[in-house]
Amino acid sequence: MSGKAISSAVELVKAPLIYKGKVRELYDLGEHYLIVVTDRISAFDYVLEPAVPEKGNVLNRLSTYWFEQTAAMQPNHVVHTDVEKLGDLVTDPSLLKDRIMVTKKAERIDIECVVRGYITGGGWRQYQQSQSINGISLPAGMKKNERFATPLFTPAAKNDVGHDEDISIDRMKELVGEALTLELQEKSIKLYEFAHAYCAERGIILADCKFEFGLIDGQVILIDELFTPDSSRFWAKEKYALNIEIDSMDKEPVRSYLAHSEWDKNSVPDPLPAEVVAETTRRYQDIYRRLTE
Repeated sequence: MSGKAISSAVELVKAPLIYKGKVRELYDLGEHYLIVVTDRISAFDYVLEPAVPEKGNVLNRLSTYWFEQTAAMQPNHVVHTDVEKLGDLVTDPSLLKDRIMVTKKAERIDIECVVRGYITGGGWRQYQQSQSINGISLPAGMKKNERFATPLFTPAAKNDVGHDEDISIDRMKELVGEALTLELQEKSIKLYEFAHAYCAERGIILADCKFEFGLIDGQVILIDELFTPDSSRFWAKEKYALNIEIDSMDKEPVRSYLAHSEWDKNSVPDPLPAEVVAETTRRYQDIYRRLTE
């Protein structure tokens, strides 16, 4: 690990940048893509300053770990994660060690595949309004953070600008077809159940998560990231309780700081305090350690 926060890799990679997300940058290598995971951190739709040291390499190493753990049940897009193999495409390999992934080129399916094992977050807010989540009717009287009898598949239509849009499974069938919808639903729930059991053995609850899939020659493959603090909600088992706001094992220190500050959420926020950045780094390192050691 470099120890230095990386806000962007544009000056380090000699390949065309084709997409810059809030955290990831995508470069075109011809036959493959290069994904660089930066230390940028976002909250409430703003990319914040400063970047959080080690965050990007934790995300990348954790995705790599999970892609390896699940490869037998679900093919994925990983070619390799060795920065040395990029040769002179990278000007300073030491800065990008542990934060790159060379991947196959897949046609992205524009659906975010969300699986919820517990009723919390946006799912809880939907339930309070309509006793349903993404059109799925649920029993009356459920309590916040309660575990579902079986995990719910609650897709969202991806928007590159703005928020993804929660949709029903019927709407997903209209968008991508019934056969692909049912395949993605089955694969997503299977992956969630595998990871939920794995996490439970390590004293962690995987409350919910999201997946992205793509197609290569008609075959569904797993792309993007997998079971990271940015794409999944992890709870420490010892903190689990009903009807409370559980402190999740991710960028919660940043969200909590901003929520209790005087920031209006409509303008660029002031730089994060050093102690909030340090605690966020510690959180990301802690979830990696607990999941992989």
